[in-house]
Amino acid sequence: MDSASNKNNAIAFYKMAYEGNPKAAVEKYVGDTYIQHNPDVADGTEGFISYFERMQKEYPKKSIEFVRCISEGNLVALHTHQIWPDNDEYVTMDFFRFDEKGKICEHWDAIQQIPKKSAHTNKMY
Repeated sequence: MDSASNKNNAIAFYKMAYEGNPKAAVEKYVGDTYIQHNPDVADGTEGFISYFERMQKEYPKKSIEFVRCISEGNLVALHTHQIWPDNDEYVTMDFFRFDEKGKICEHWDAIQQIPKKSAHTNKMY
C-alpha cells in the first residue's frame, strides 16, 4: 500500500472506532495481528473493540478532530484534538504500523490533557 492509502486508512479506522463502531473498524482495517501499546487497552483486537465500545457507552458525546497526519514507510502518525464531556480537552499522538497487506498491525499513543492555563497563546494542536 502507498503512503496516501495508509494515511486515509488510519484516519478512517480511528474515526470509525472513536465514533462507536470499533468492530467494523477492526474488520475493515486491521490485519491478522494487532499489537497494542496503550497500557489502558488490552492487547489484540478484542481488547481494542471492548475499550472503544465502553468509551462510546460512557461518553457518547465526545468528539475528535484530526489535525495532522504524517506517513513514513509503513508508519502513520495522527495528531488529534479531542473534546470529552464537561469540555475536557485532550491532544493525542497516535502511531500505527501497517503490515505488508496494508492492514494496521500495531498501535502506540501519547495522550495529554490540555491545561486550562498556558504560558503562551499557541494551541497544542
